[in-house]
Amino acid sequence: MIKTNKNVFYALLFLAMAGWGASWVNAKVLSSYINEYELIFLRNIFTIVTLAPLIYLAKKSFYINAKSLFLAFLVAMVMIIYMKCYFLGTKAGTASLGGSLVTSLIPINTFIIMAIFFGKKILRKDIFALSLGAIGVLTMLNIWTFESEEIFSSHNLYFLAASILWPILTILSSKITKTSPLVFTLYMYIITTVLVSIFFLDVRSIDYSSFDDIFWINMFSLSVLATTFSTSIYFIGIEKLGTNEVSSFIFLVPFFSILFSIIFLNEKVSASTIIGVLLTLFAVKILNNIRIIKRKKA
Repeated sequence: MIKTNKNVFYALLFLAMAGWGASWVNAKVLSSYINEYELIFLRNIFTIVTLAPLIYLAKKSFYINAKSLFLAFLVAMVMIIYMKCYFLGTKAGTASLGGSLVTSLIPINTFIIMAIFFGKKILRKDIFALSLGAIGVLTMLNIWTFESEEIFSSHNLYFLAASILWPILTILSSKITKTSPLVFTLYMYIITTVLVSIFFLDVRSIDYSSFDDIFWINMFSLSVLATTFSTSIYFIGIEKLGTNEVSSFIFLVPFFSILFSIIFLNEKVSASTIIGVLLTLFAVKILNNIRIIKRKKA
């Protein structure tokens, strides 16, 4: 029975990673309808409306202490900048490169930030992994062509910035105390929505009449599937299975972003992107001691 439940959860994690991979395609499609602040506002509204009942059904307390609320405010500000980079990078570039580069680079940047600012010990195998990851990133950026205009294009810079901002967001979120991660996420989205509405967006100016079925399908996928569902399954998975086991599923996100970009956007994925992804993910595996296939105990 336990094995069956575990397999069911593995299937849910698989779908959650597919949702995260698809989010890059969703953002690319939505970029032709709305700007980055409208995207943040509408996505957050859908997420809040669906996440709050989920928290209630999970019997989680909506209480949040002062420290966690302050952290939610800081994370909300970082989230706005991250979403801006995420949106503009995807709009100018390709969903496949964004999903591959940002997702695979986030764990490496997290490790580097922890080493520089929090004294995380760096071993020789870590140096090898970081070097391998750097080669993978440079390969994804196709730096070997020595075409500076392409390498330092705006969308590449946006993607690189996003891969740095997300680790900052993650590290800040990890400092919460006596608050469920799902509840913290809900407050963060509420604060983000309020900040965007006050400083960056006139909600009354949104032209809802221009939104067709394609828009709403992609908005639903981005907010409900990629955010509410995928994020909830990920956090619950950490509680039920442990961080190391759940982390191995992150490897699926770049491949889903590439697959969906080919299917729905007809993007042509270069060999350098595929090779770069493989090198970078192998580096992540080494850095985080992730086992893709577990050995059976004798």
